[in-house]
Amino acid sequence: MPAPRKYPLELRERAVRMYRTAEPKPVIRRMAEELGVHPEALRGWIRQAEADAGERDDLLTTAEKEELAALRKENAQLKRANEILKAASAFFAQELDTTRRRY
Repeated sequence: MPAPRKYPLELRERAVRMYRTAEPKPVIRRMAEELGVHPEALRGWIRQAEADAGERDDLLTTAEKEELAALRKENAQLKRANEILKAASAFFAQELDTTRRRY
């Protein structure tokens, strides 16, 4: 379960929209103070919005992040299943070993 968000999504969306539509571009620190959010949080929201809009190539989009998280989760599940199958295989191979003495 993900951690609760400190700032509501509506605030994030409104802040990003305000920044992107403002001319000239406002100073992020001043805008963050006016909105009552941490400046680095606002900067991160703006960078993510730019990545989602295709304006940045150095960040993953939100959809790519979600897909990556899902793939990592699936990979972890498959690794656990593989370990279980290896253990079961070793157990049954030991039971079927005819050269082993039975007391």
